[in-house]
Amino acid sequence: MKLIIQIPCYNEEESLPVTIRGIPRAFRGVDHYEILVVDDGSTDHTAEVAAREGVHHVVQLKNHKGLAEAFARGMDAALRLDADLIVNLDADNQYHAQDIQKLIDPILAGEADMVIGDRRIGQIAHFSIFKKGLQRMGSWIVRHISGTQIPDATSGFRAFSREAALRLNVISQFTYTLETVIQAGKKNIPVHHVEVAINEPIRPSRLFSNIPSYLKRSMATLMRIYALYEPLKVFLYVGALVFGIGFLISIRFLVYFVLNRGAGHIQSLILSAVLMIVGFQIGMIGLLADIISANRRLIEETLYRIKKMELDRSSHTRQGWPGKEKVK
Repeated sequence: MKLIIQIPCYNEEESLPVTIRGIPRAFRGVDHYEILVVDDGSTDHTAEVAAREGVHHVVQLKNHKGLAEAFARGMDAALRLDADLIVNLDADNQYHAQDIQKLIDPILAGEADMVIGDRRIGQIAHFSIFKKGLQRMGSWIVRHISGTQIPDATSGFRAFSREAALRLNVISQFTYTLETVIQAGKKNIPVHHVEVAINEPIRPSRLFSNIPSYLKRSMATLMRIYALYEPLKVFLYVGALVFGIGFLISIRFLVYFVLNRGAGHIQSLILSAVLMIVGFQIGMIGLLADIISANRRLIEETLYRIKKMELDRSSHTRQGWPGKEKVK
């Protein structure tokens, strides 16, 4: 059983050594583990620090692509390294690395394919009340969208089986945390959560540097992913709302018409007709989007099979993996 601990990094030369040194030397149920650092186009000496700390693999992106892209590149590299288990660990030493064992235990026991560390948001002293509220609201929305019971959907401390890693496809360019939970729920990947400890912060969070921007991008990600997997529901709800408003306006016109006062409300009749037509058209778009979604599911299944065959073949022929890769 091979474990890859991947650490996406962007300008983390100060915190990365602390994070790496906190990783235990052995894990129960794991024969061998390796550390993979993904340098997301850092402008400091993150890659050099990683090599100095003795990590097994460094994937260097030539320019800064964002957390979601760095995570996806790390997952792909870990799969090519024949990982049976993949653990994602933030480079800022936020998470207590000793809890990696807690994350992988449900997977080793065959109870889950994806395990997310629950930070117990309400007990984090350095989180403001506003930030705790945002985290709880986001997790509540994700639970309802995905059909999972994950209390801390924004936690980046998570473990994946090889099967789960092959099936997940990160589309968002902002953050992978919300998207992968929703995908796991929609693809019926068994997801569990375990309580984990966190360390005192080394630096302020970069993800929450701008709250309005974070909210806007997070909500856009949630809407996009939900519409991707449930297009018919999304378009029918929107279409029904528009159609309903038009219908209510038409009822209002009929009331005036029956009372012989409809002469001055022709504009309302026109507006109601337009809204009902638009609402009906939105519903038809939903039907078309649902057909496209069915094709997307077939494409994803094909992609899964291709990746699996490619990796299985390369695992038999590969003589070694370069310790350092530069990717555009």
